[in-house]
This record gives sequence, C-alpha cells and structure tokens, in this order.
Amino acid sequence: MSWARVMAPLAGAEGDAAVLSAAVKAAGPFDAEVSAVFAPADVADIMPWLGEGYLGGIQTTAIETLRQAAATGEARSRAAYEACDYAKKTFVALQSPVWAALSAEARLSDLVIFGDDPARGRGPLAECFQQIVADEQRPVLIARKGFEAGGVVAVAWDGGKEASRAARLALPLLEKASRVVLLAAPRATSRHFDPARLQAYYAARGVQAEIEILGDKGEAASLLLGAVKRVGANLLVAGAFGHPRLQEFIFGGTTRSLLAAEAPSLFLSH
Repeated sequence: MSWARVMAPLAGAEGDAAVLSAAVKAAGPFDAEVSAVFAPADVADIMPWLGEGYLGGIQTTAIETLRQAAATGEARSRAAYEACDYAKKTFVALQSPVWAALSAEARLSDLVIFGDDPARGRGPLAECFQQIVADEQRPVLIARKGFEAGGVVAVAWDGGKEASRAARLALPLLEKASRVVLLAAPRATSRHFDPARLQAYYAARGVQAEIEILGDKGEAASLLLGAVKRVGANLLVAGAFGHPRLQEFIFGGTTRSLLAAEAPSLFLSH
C-alpha cells in the first residue's frame, strides 16, 4: 500500500510550519503530494447572527474585519508553504463555503495531518479537526515532537470497528516502521477478540508484528500509554470515538485521554 496525497490544513498561525514539516515526513517515503490547505473563518458562518436586510455599520465592520483576517492568514500560510522544502507540494486557499470545500479536499486525501492544538480543541482549526475525524471519517495523524515515518509503531486493537479500520488504514506507515507492536488490553473491555488475527492479517501483507498483552485491569488509555513508553514507540495507531460522540464528550473516553497526553504521535480513524 501507499499514499499519494497527504493533506495539511493551515490556519495562518505559528503552527503551520510544524504541520507542513510533519506532512513532508509522512509523504516523503511514498513520494506523495503534500497538499497545504488554508482554511479561513467563513464569513457565511456569521451572517445568520447579523440578521437579514440592511447591514449597518457594526455588521459591515465585522465582515470586513473577518475578510482582512482571512487575507492576513492566507499570506502567512503561503509564506510557510513557500518555506517548506519539498518539491511535490500544492497550495489551496479555501473559499466560502469553507466547510464544504474542506470536506471535499479531505475526501480526496489519503491522510490528514494536524498538530496538537486542534486535537485538544484549541485554536482556529479545532472545529476542522472534529469535522475531519468524526464527520468525514478520514484518517488523521496528530504529529507531536519526535514524529518520524520509520520509527517504532504501536497498534492498539480490541477487535472493534474503529480500531480495525485504523489498523488497516495505517498499513503504509507500518510497512516503513522499524518495529510494529500490537497492544491488546482484554481486561479493559468486554469485547472478546484475538490479537493473533490482526498479526496474521499484517503478516499476509508483509508486516511482521509482535503482540503484547496488557494484563492489568484499568483504564485502557493509561494501559496503552504505559505500553507505548515501554516499547519506545513514537506513534500509536488507534480507533477514534468508539462510543457515541456525546457520550465520549461527557464521560471522557479513551480517545480524549490519548488526545490529552503529551506523547506519542497518534494515527486515528473513526
């Protein structure tokens, strides 16, 4: 398996350069295109709040301010894009309706790269992250310090739909990994599953993986993060939002715990 297009949403902020750098690391081993996509705040999103009919001075000023901010953000994103030392790259500045255009770009990308802030609900791309992961159900990589495409990769698997989908979609990265470790915590779930089945699936595709059973009881995220540190993985592959999103939001959930951690980088799929 391989990737042909890696998408990097940009906000015209300080973190754009780091996201582009991570996208290059993910795309480079496959000679894939890095698609830098600037996603500004959409003027159309505030129109319902301004009322219909005549636009007064306050409303007009608000719209013009938003447009100026978008122009400034695009210029900053373009500067980060131009400074990115990678030959196979493209730049797209989205226009209104921004969210529809963003969805279209994500649907035609093999992987979407984010930094830590959007994944933790911070910054201008926080809503973008939620849309890409939960609504569009595209695979995303949250690139944190130390991310490399060829390091040790841990795969969290419980036999469920989300975890299995992530395990399949991450195959291109696993083929480049120096070591792959399957993490299974059978006592942390009521689901019955056999990690050897995933091991065999990978072996049939040329990926040799080890199995580590996490025998302790406890919260799944804590067990996984401890195992990741123990095996020296710089990337964890996991399913995202295995429970209804409202339930995850209220009660936490494994996904939220992984997003709140400082390390490792995460490959997530819903």
